[in-house]
Amino acid sequence: MPDSSPQNPIKGMAIMAGCMVVLPMMDAIAKYMATFETMSPGQVTFYRFFFQFLALLPIAFFVPGALRGGKRPWMNLLRGALHAAASLMFFMAVKYMPLADVFAIYFVEPFMLTMMSAMFLGEKVGWRRWLAIVIGFGGAMIVIQPSYAIFGWTALLPVVCAFLYTLYLFLNRAIGDADSPLTMQFVAGVGGTLFMTAALLLGHFVSLVEFEASLPASGMGLLLLVVLGSISGYVHLLVVRAFRMAPLSLLAPFQYFEIISATVLGYLLFADFPTLSKWLGIAIIVASGLFIIWRERARVKQISAEPPVG
Repeated sequence: MPDSSPQNPIKGMAIMAGCMVVLPMMDAIAKYMATFETMSPGQVTFYRFFFQFLALLPIAFFVPGALRGGKRPWMNLLRGALHAAASLMFFMAVKYMPLADVFAIYFVEPFMLTMMSAMFLGEKVGWRRWLAIVIGFGGAMIVIQPSYAIFGWTALLPVVCAFLYTLYLFLNRAIGDADSPLTMQFVAGVGGTLFMTAALLLGHFVSLVEFEASLPASGMGLLLLVVLGSISGYVHLLVVRAFRMAPLSLLAPFQYFEIISATVLGYLLFADFPTLSKWLGIAIIVASGLFIIWRERARVKQISAEPPVG
């Protein structure tokens, strides 16, 4: 299964937009399972990666060359563990908080990624982008403040999730094109399942309520868990395909579609709707993130326009 896609920015943007609308359904399912099926976030996270692994098995074994590469299995297993830990933090947050609030706070991730790129990769970040980072964090605090007053430390779980997901993105960058997208997703599914198995065992021994072993209370619940894993596996494959069709700077703004989708799902399924102050914080976060993306695109164009030395 070839993993190289020709450059097609319009198709890449269409795929990315569709994926960002669909992905919050995973988190709505996780909130539904915790609210109506009385499953612990740890158990839901386990099934999310387990069914992702099962969903990709048919392609892995019946499509010739699908699992190409496998050159960095340990890094892919670590990717899966980090992704599982980030998902666990997110699912714990959505159990108690509105979807839109969790997504708004989580979107400090682009700011963290920019900061870590400057600190650890030596990438140049100008004063305008540093100012946008500060303003973006300020927007997150506007959302966190009332959420913290209501939910306590739970309101900080999306921040921990964003940090873990930033580390996951760093590993994606380190692996690059060494393995095919399917190989990366398949092995990450194994890594996430193993990580959550260990987490559930540990949670059982120390009697943590967030890791209680539980099964769906209905056949619909079991079906939703299968859908959860399938969305995780296949939609993330489409995201990788989109990034190979169009530049990162062109696709990154579509990530904010998740806030729109999460707000709609939260209102329709759980009657949650952000307050005016939270909408202000969301607007500041989105505006700051879009500015950082715009500055990055301008920087890349400037570098490309510079004449070669020598």
